[in-house]
Amino acid sequence: MLITQLKSKDTIEALAKGKVFIINCHGCKEVYFPEPEADELQKELKAKADVTEITTRDYICNPENLRLQLKKFEEKIKEADTILVFSCGVGVQTVAAYLDDKRVYACCDTCPLPGFQGVTPLEFDCGQCGECYLNYTGGICPITACSKSLVNGQCGGSKNGKCEVDKDMDCGWERIYRKLEKLGKLDTLKYPTQVRDYSKPFKEEK
Repeated sequence: MLITQLKSKDTIEALAKGKVFIINCHGCKEVYFPEPEADELQKELKAKADVTEITTRDYICNPENLRLQLKKFEEKIKEADTILVFSCGVGVQTVAAYLDDKRVYACCDTCPLPGFQGVTPLEFDCGQCGECYLNYTGGICPITACSKSLVNGQCGGSKNGKCEVDKDMDCGWERIYRKLEKLGKLDTLKYPTQVRDYSKPFKEEK
């Protein structure tokens, strides 16, 4: 089982720049989603920011399903500067890949819980690390897209865009660089380098 917890209110408000389109996902019953807290925060956000639409979808981690569910919102998404996604890390990555010309940000962190994890035949994966880096890396997870799970840049062993560990795998950090370059957001790679705190998912929030 997974549990998603909201990022801090200040963090989410700082992400809501320009016209904002919000996507919630309540589809997977193997994921706990803090629905009341998210609803309250989004009401406050709508009063402060230019939120053009808030929509709740099911199983946004499925690319085909996502495409069909967002079809009726095409115009509002096209107008939006920022897409805020309230879901587990897999859903955020799927939205970021589909809307690859938009700033897509995760509003939740994903933590593991013992028990059934659910089965999904999709290309994206979430490390359930409780300290989501997707907002720094263009919606591409450095934990799962890099064979070494490096969070501070590529190792230097890649060749012709391929991983030195798996020759059939694209270098995750080269993908991240190209995505941020496309978005004009290479400056986000300057985020502070920190020693990873593996106990963070299990610390009680204050």
